[in-house]
Formats: sequence, C-alpha cells, structure tokens
Amino acid sequence: MKYLFNRTYILLSNLQSKIAFYPTVFAIFGFVLAFLMIYVENMGASKYLNDHFPSLVVDSGNTALSILTACITGLISMMVFSFSMVMVLLNQASSNYSPRLLPGLISDKNHQIILGIYLATILYAIFIAVSIQPDGDNYQVPGFSVLLGIFLTVICIWAFIYFIHNISQSIQINNILDKIFKQAKKRLNFLLKTEENEDQDFPETTDWYEYKSAKSGYFQNLSSDNLLDICREKETQIEILPVKGIFILNGIPLFKSKKELDEATVKKVISNFSLARGELVSTNYVLAFKQITEVIVKAMSPGINDPGTALNALDYLTELLALRMQKQDKQFLKSDDKVLIKMRSIDFEELLYQVLAPIRAYCKHDIIIVQKLGMIFFYLKTQKTVKESYYTSIETEAKNLLADARNAIKNKADLEKLEEIELRLNLKK
Repeated sequence: MKYLFNRTYILLSNLQSKIAFYPTVFAIFGFVLAFLMIYVENMGASKYLNDHFPSLVVDSGNTALSILTACITGLISMMVFSFSMVMVLLNQASSNYSPRLLPGLISDKNHQIILGIYLATILYAIFIAVSIQPDGDNYQVPGFSVLLGIFLTVICIWAFIYFIHNISQSIQINNILDKIFKQAKKRLNFLLKTEENEDQDFPETTDWYEYKSAKSGYFQNLSSDNLLDICREKETQIEILPVKGIFILNGIPLFKSKKELDEATVKKVISNFSLARGELVSTNYVLAFKQITEVIVKAMSPGINDPGTALNALDYLTELLALRMQKQDKQFLKSDDKVLIKMRSIDFEELLYQVLAPIRAYCKHDIIIVQKLGMIFFYLKTQKTVKESYYTSIETEAKNLLADARNAIKNKADLEKLEEIELRLNLKK
C-alpha cells in the first residue's frame, strides 16, 4: 500500500505540471454536477424553490434557454481570450527571457484553475440547456439549475478579472525570477533539513552490481521511502549513479547494489525513478540556477541589451549560491541509523563553473556587471559553509572573471575598478 501511494504521488506530481491537468479535473466536475442537478430537479427542487422564493426561479423554458445560451457564448469568448493571453505570455517569456522558463509558467496553477472554471461552467450550462423542455409546464423548467448556472457565470466573470490581474503580473521578469527563487529556496531548505552533515560510513562501491536504465528522460524525482523499504527487505545498500536533473539515456548505468538483485526487484527499483521529458524547479533546484543564468545571458545579449534585468537576476542568484554553500555535495538516506542509499548531487565547484562561465562570456565587457559579480564573490566568501573547498572554488571563479574582464576592457578607469575588486577579494599574491 505504501509503495502504491508513493508511486501515485509521483504520478500526480508529474501530471500537475501539465497545462491540461486542472482544466480536465474541473471539466469532469462540471459534467458530474450537471447530471446531479438534473437528478435533483426530478426530485422537485425547482418546485420547492418556486413555492418559497419565486423571484429566484426562471419559469419560462425559452427564457431559461436564452440565459444559458448567452452564458455559454460569453464564456467561450472569455476562455478563448484567456487562452490566447496565456500563449502570448509563453511566447514573450521564451523570446525575451529563456525557453527554459516555459515549464514553470505552464504549471502555474492559477491559470489552469481559471481555465478549468470556464470549462466546468460551459459543460454544466450545455447539459442543463439540453434538459430544458420549452413547451412543458412550469415545474419541468429546471429553474434551480438555471439559477446555479447564473451563479457559476458570475464566478467566471470574477475569475476573468483576477486572470487579467494575474497575467499582467506573471509577465513581469521580477515576478518570474521571484517565483523561481522561492521554489528553489524551498527545495534547498528541504534538502538541508533532511541532510546528514557529518561524514557517513558508506562502503566502496567499485565491485557492486550495476544496473542500467530501461528508458530515457530527465531524472526528476525519486521515491526514497520505497527504495529504503526495498533495501531493508533485500538487506542491501544502493548507490544512485546519476545526478538529479540530468537527462538519462536508455542503457546507461542507473544504480549499484551491494547484493545481486533478481529481475523483479530491479524493475521495482527502477519504477521508483521518475523520468520525464521536462524539468521542474520544485523537484530539482539546479534548474533554478540554469534558468536564472539564461535570463542573465539573454538580457546581456546584443539583441536584448538589458543590464537592469541582469543585475536583478544576479541578486537572486547570490542568495541561492549562499544557501547552496550550506549543503554537502553528497546525500545519504538512512533507516534505523544505518546508511542504505547514497545519492549524488552536483558539486559546488561544478555548479559555480556552469553558472559563471556563460555569464563571463556575455558580461565580461560590462564593468557594472563585473563590479556586481565582484561584490557577489566577496559576499559568498563571508558566508558560512560546510566545506572549506567551496571558498577555493569561489576564488578560482573570481580570478577567471577578472582575467576575462581585463582582456575585454581597455578603458583605464574601468581597469582601475578591476584592481579594486582584486584587492578587495585579496587575490593579489
């Protein structure tokens, strides 16, 4: 049961990132609600309402059909406009910032829920309209259902107003960066809370049994509880070979086991790896570094030339790097105080290089950006860290930046600024 629950949780987590997930759920709700209301009408709901609150009931079939038809037509127009606005948002984000931002924007629950409310109300109104008999007596007109349809339409109008407000906020780069930052910070804080900072006793895995991936995709998530149960059941230990977030190709080594596992167990272990064709910051904090880096690079490209956006993005990047300095490069999962699973995380040195190498390439000629990077290096050197080697990596990247900047900058005043950065970072021998 626990295994089934964890697998279902991973599946639902992946489905929630799809733009059609919440609209589909709401559409099913609207369909079911329509038939439920038809059943309630057959039980005499409209007759009761007409006897006690006659002013709320539409007792004319033609009038009811006209109202529902107007609601359906208006809601379809609003839904088309709203969907078009979402497409405009995605196109602008892809063109001006980075295509890698699209999965996060598509998975915005607010937009999905609003589209879902539209769909649910449209389906509800359609099926209620079908049940109306214009030539019947008063009590054959589903007046209560029509009243509910009007109420749902009012909710859709409110949702449309909120959508206009939300879409105008979502399209701003500061809000996009803030959302990425909060998701990555939440993920990093979660990993820090569950991390064992002291050295762990885990054996050498050179001679362990190696098992390969049966399919390809981005390594998004891992059902750790299920794997711990398997390790306890088979009395073995496991090393996860790929780093979370990378693209796993079919047939490459996926994990190692201390004991040889039968085919059924291997399939069970592999089924706990969540592989998908997209990436999400909520399950892989490294993606946030990639996205923010790409925003900086795109902002400093000749076609965009927006150093203000680059400076804002560097602020978010600084705090995430400072938080990452508190995390180990390796992660261990324990059960009953015994380490059963070893997982790899991207090294801080490699992460820092991947982040700063493209930034150096596009920003080395801009003294304002270089000064900002110098302040970032100084700030990171003052932060608490779990490994002293992280400071060495920071100094190395600072030297690389200054070397590239000196080759790109020729102005004497700007070169003096570079000297000040070098002195402040204490890089002169």
